[in-house]
Amino acid sequence: MKKRMYALMSVLFVSVFVLAACGGESGDVITLKLADNHPDDYPTVIGDKKFAELVEEKTDGRYKIDVFAGGQLGDEKSVVEQLQLGSIDLTRVNATPLTEFSDDIGVLSLPYLFESEEAKWEHLNGELGQELLDTFEGSKLVGLAFYDSGERSIYNSKKLIKTPEDLKGLKIRVQPSELAISVFEAFGASATPMEYGEVYSAIQTGVLEGGENNFPSYYTSNHYEVAKYFTVNKYTGPPEILMASQKLWDSLSDEDKKAFKEAALESVAVQREAWDKLTQESKEAVIENGNEIFEVTDFAPWREAVEPIYEKYGEQYKEWLDKLNK
Repeated sequence: MKKRMYALMSVLFVSVFVLAACGGESGDVITLKLADNHPDDYPTVIGDKKFAELVEEKTDGRYKIDVFAGGQLGDEKSVVEQLQLGSIDLTRVNATPLTEFSDDIGVLSLPYLFESEEAKWEHLNGELGQELLDTFEGSKLVGLAFYDSGERSIYNSKKLIKTPEDLKGLKIRVQPSELAISVFEAFGASATPMEYGEVYSAIQTGVLEGGENNFPSYYTSNHYEVAKYFTVNKYTGPPEILMASQKLWDSLSDEDKKAFKEAALESVAVQREAWDKLTQESKEAVIENGNEIFEVTDFAPWREAVEPIYEKYGEQYKEWLDKLNK
């Protein structure tokens, strides 16, 4: 009887060991969800995928990130809410709507904030960028890195704009924010907030004379068909932000947090390269269509025009403007 009992216990022990080993192997890989509302081949999604690849590599395969593009997990607003709840692990969101969770991040929407693209990315990838990402603390969101969203410029259906004075009286669609309205009023335009989906028909019917955005958006929205004149004045360029949920972040070891941050920062170069490529392709397409493009080389009049914006918002963003001007 004792021999049979020992034999049975041995079988049970081996079985439990085997099951535990199998469970351990499958449990070693933690699969995370990353949401992006852009199409699968869009630059931000290309960056997301590079980030996922690097995380898997840097954690020796312990973390795998599935990227859900094309808004599969919801629009940006609902995704951020899910991120706060921890039902989604990671996402990519534009900085502009994130002012709801960090007032400070709004500084990145100020016109002509940086002297050049080089200076912008030196700051965003450096100490200042990290300090801005840290301002999400307490919101259940964790900023990992900035992605490129290009520089916004002006287009219209009436004439080629070369100076701010040329905008006087033109009805230009702007994003529904106080800052955006203030900027275009400073330029002398009639700033008109409107839902983005309504802009094409509004320009076509003369309700609007134009809008503002980057080259890829100008092209993919087909606004180039009804607004033939594009002025590359690069007046603002709020970036995208790659983010994690606080729930995920708190579950990571210090070593894994470092791996995730490194992966995020290293993916920026790939994302920016994809953005530059898409911008160039979009620009070539609208030129081929016969659209007229004016490249601003003297930004002094444009910077001078928006000085009232800094008088209005300077106190609110004083800390960050002081750091930029060091």
